[in-house]
Amino acid sequence: MSDSPQFISGSEIRQKFLDFFAQREHKILPSASLVPEDPTVLLTIAGMLPFKPIFLGQRKSEYDRATTSQKCIRTNDIENVGRTARHHTFFEMLGNFSFGDYFKEQAIKWAWELSTEVFALPPERLVISVFEEDDEAFAIWKDKIGIPARRIQRMGEEDNFWKSGSTGPCGPCSELYYDFHPELGDDNIDLEDDSRFIEYYNLVFMQYNRDAEGNLTPLASQNIDTGMGLERMAQILQKVPNNYETDLIFPIIKKAAEIAEIDYHKADEKTKISLKVIGDHVRSVVHMIADGITASNTDRGYVLRRLIRRVIRYGRLIGIYEKRGVSFNFTPEVAEVAIALSESVYPSVREREAVIKDQLKREENQFLKTLQRGEKLLSEVIERVKKEQKTVIPGEDAFTLYDTYGFPLELTQEIAAEQDLTVDVEGYNKAMQIQIDTSQGAHETIDLTVQGSIDKLAEHIHPTEFLGYTEAQSTVKVEAVLVEGKTVETGEAGTEIQVILDRTPFYAESGGQIGDRGYLTGDNLLVHIEDVQKESGFFVHYGRIERGSLTTGDSVNATIDRGCRRRAQAHHTATHLLQSALKKIVDDSISQAGSLVAFDRLRFDINCPRPITPEELQQIEEQINTWIAEAHDTQTSVLGLEEAKAKGAIAMFGEKYGAEVRVIDVPGVSLELCGGTHVRNTAEIGLFKIVSETGISSGVRRIEAVAGPAVLEYLNVRDKVVRELGDRFKAKPEEILDRVGNLQSELKTTQKELDAVKQELAVAKSDQLLNQAEAIGDFKILVAEMGDLDPKALQTAGERLQQKLGEAAVVLGSIPAEGKVSLVAAFSHKVNKDKKLQAGKFIGKIAKICGGGGGGRPNLAQAGGRDASKLPEALEAAKKQLIEALQ
Repeated sequence: MSDSPQFISGSEIRQKFLDFFAQREHKILPSASLVPEDPTVLLTIAGMLPFKPIFLGQRKSEYDRATTSQKCIRTNDIENVGRTARHHTFFEMLGNFSFGDYFKEQAIKWAWELSTEVFALPPERLVISVFEEDDEAFAIWKDKIGIPARRIQRMGEEDNFWKSGSTGPCGPCSELYYDFHPELGDDNIDLEDDSRFIEYYNLVFMQYNRDAEGNLTPLASQNIDTGMGLERMAQILQKVPNNYETDLIFPIIKKAAEIAEIDYHKADEKTKISLKVIGDHVRSVVHMIADGITASNTDRGYVLRRLIRRVIRYGRLIGIYEKRGVSFNFTPEVAEVAIALSESVYPSVREREAVIKDQLKREENQFLKTLQRGEKLLSEVIERVKKEQKTVIPGEDAFTLYDTYGFPLELTQEIAAEQDLTVDVEGYNKAMQIQIDTSQGAHETIDLTVQGSIDKLAEHIHPTEFLGYTEAQSTVKVEAVLVEGKTVETGEAGTEIQVILDRTPFYAESGGQIGDRGYLTGDNLLVHIEDVQKESGFFVHYGRIERGSLTTGDSVNATIDRGCRRRAQAHHTATHLLQSALKKIVDDSISQAGSLVAFDRLRFDINCPRPITPEELQQIEEQINTWIAEAHDTQTSVLGLEEAKAKGAIAMFGEKYGAEVRVIDVPGVSLELCGGTHVRNTAEIGLFKIVSETGISSGVRRIEAVAGPAVLEYLNVRDKVVRELGDRFKAKPEEILDRVGNLQSELKTTQKELDAVKQELAVAKSDQLLNQAEAIGDFKILVAEMGDLDPKALQTAGERLQQKLGEAAVVLGSIPAEGKVSLVAAFSHKVNKDKKLQAGKFIGKIAKICGGGGGGRPNLAQAGGRDASKLPEALEAAKKQLIEALQ
């Protein structure tokens, strides 16, 4: 990076962009969370994503013009990160947006002014692309801006036409490219040549609506959506060879290099790639954790874990642990640099510093163990594949690495690629599907096909008005009826339907609280509503027509189930009290990681690095019940977002807030931003009882509890169990524990006696096998099946037989239970030393025949299997191999 007076930092580029448009009446809006509102994507992948509902006509914008610096995550090109000059997982997209205000000519003029005057890019170094049919844009660039026609490239729909889907708003694009080598001239310009050109600014002209037949009609309200890559503009203005060496990323790379005792500029290409991957991914994980994402094995949590693990692996590749020791945690140190680089623009990274560093440390410690095991096993697989002169790692091996050792498929593929091998992904997926089919339990799903119909309906109807804060019953109009996700005019009796109303007292699932239940009624009409979901501003009521028919345009009575609502209210307010109690008793830095507010229970997930002790749980329960008994009124108000935060209101990660927010205040106890339904006074909750506290993933604890009427149901179940146990044991409730303890002691004594009998039986059975031993050279071998002997007795028998036979190799097998196989190998010292036979390795291979595995010491080892029908085959193979080895 240059230290010359002309040097402009990434932060200055960002600010100059925002200031430029603020001076042109654009509202500067903060970056949206990386956790998007859009249910079709896991992460915020583009600068325009937060405005998608506005562009699709589902929501009206509060501003005609806006400008943002939006943090984004994309992992579809993750294999290119570090290998090209400008591929990233984390990037910032600078954008200016017009919602029905200015359009094509003004957007182009400002893009040119910003590029050539504010950022002082030489006009002769800029090349423009337009959609091949967009003569209007071509003319503006050529006639209004003065770009020579030879430096305006017409490109096809794939490159220069934006669309939201097969139907809906769409329009042509125009892109600005920077030319690193203008001396090559304007003949045969190829914008695909990354070594010469870099696209740094994209202008989308949203001017058409595309119907199902593909016809384009002009939109009544035309919009502008633009995006300038901050990292790309920094590369251009800072005159560095790639995005990684800009001041936005290079300090992270430099820190990682220092830890590894490497000079980046003198490093070989492979090492530079590793450092670039670390620099990029650290930015991603810091911002993802700051936005409330927790590493897990599903959804966006899986994306986070994958990125963290890649950071760790590449750190290992450049020798960090070799130089610093395996107990050294380098991820928190490089994360500190990323936090320092971002905190002035994104304060949450510093506010969540402790959570970020703790989670990285835990993931690093956990994954290092996985790496050590997985890489060792993978190296054995690679060695075998190469020995067999093959180029593909079997999918079953890749799945075993993942399923048994937690080694990700992507990592297996990366390491395989380094050895010029590939992985049988289809075989891996088949093995994964077998696992899913075997273990998958019943689960509920919501029909996502409704979303497509909702998007189409958004053009004709208004979002649903929610009345449920003040009304439990309302007369409403049916705006749409859907069956299996498709709009119909009328739904008949017996049909499962989805209904959209103009307004509703039904609460739609959000903020962890499940949707209301209730009824729609009318003349000879009864619709039982089981669930309500929110889709793009519409409340979708899921139900079944029990009687009559329901037609679009009908006026009906909508009535919620008041009993269910009261239960949900009790659990939701109790959740707020629970968070306050956790902060007071356990740790003030505790934050929410997820929640469920149901009619029968509540579930509250928190970021906490340790289990909550039984003593703390008791204190929490007592504190909450004290607050309930004190009968605090709950106060609801609507405030500006910043005003609410200034008052100390807690905002929940994963929740999206507008300019105005609803604040639930239990004075002196809790103050939170919340759109859910609540009791009017804490006394309405009645009682609160914690049911369980468990760990659900690294650094995340889950508390389940009941409140209100659900407490009585919970206690009734347990009271019934206690009474039945009392009857069975002929004991009073307070005597049951002692009675069970005595029974356990008796059982333990009996078990010891039984084990002793089994040992004696094993000895007796083994002595009967001595005369079956065969002499092979200087050794004796004995391979036999021993009925249903348990593993411990089988081991005793194997060990005794080998000792009695002297220099011998003994292999025994049994079927101790249905679907279980037990195997033992006992080898004498000379078998180990002279014949190089290791009991652990030997029996482990034999066990694979029975669908299992195992191992142990060179002289004594045990293994198991799942396919009992294969035991005779396994023992026959063991005998054959022993004869060949000992001859």
